[in-house]
Amino acid sequence: MSFGGKRALVTGAGSGIGAAVARRLAVGGADVILADVALQPIEELAQEIGGQPLQLDVRDEEQVAAAMAGLDVLVNVAGIGSTTTAPETPLDVWEDVFAVNARGTFLCCKHAIPGMAERRGGSIVNIASVAALVGLRNRVAYCASKGAVVALTRALAVDHVADGIRVNAVCPGTVDSPWVRRLVEDAGESLDALRARQPMGRLGLPEEIADAVAYLASDAAAFVTGTTLVIDGGLTAA
Repeated sequence: MSFGGKRALVTGAGSGIGAAVARRLAVGGADVILADVALQPIEELAQEIGGQPLQLDVRDEEQVAAAMAGLDVLVNVAGIGSTTTAPETPLDVWEDVFAVNARGTFLCCKHAIPGMAERRGGSIVNIASVAALVGLRNRVAYCASKGAVVALTRALAVDHVADGIRVNAVCPGTVDSPWVRRLVEDAGESLDALRARQPMGRLGLPEEIADAVAYLASDAAAFVTGTTLVIDGGLTAA
């Protein structure tokens, strides 16, 4: 899939799925803005693949508004998790998870869409999660925030289809990434247990999610909008 001549921004590009998506778009010829709240990882990635590193806190509307001009492709990957039930979840943790996962995705879409609409075209891919579709134990804030991302995606798709903008979501299952490994450690779980719950018996790879994102972002998916593509090794089918 070719992205030659297209300008793309990937949030959460510092590691895991975000870094894999940035690499995939760059290989396709996109001019990629590598956005992350941490500067060092995206500076290192920019040296590897080219592109422009941009330190960005997706919770900050002023920062977001300044970053979203002139985009053809926006991929919202930035996210955080939590490992608690509702009674165990402090309000500030709930609000932090929603601030990044739901508010951050909303703000990036809000400020990218006007420019896309002016140029009569654009593609937005939001990274949600299977946690938006099924209940996962000890993930109450995360499940709720990713459910919001799926609902937001559908609403944006119908609002802006006449502007030539496509908005889709990807719902990964458990992916072997630094982010997942940190969550597993925080929850006192094991990667083996996560592998065992996957019908395929393994975790997903960031590159597998990146390939799906590239499809949805590309002209090959010109008739696809408002959809949720589940890539989970069969977890939600079991």
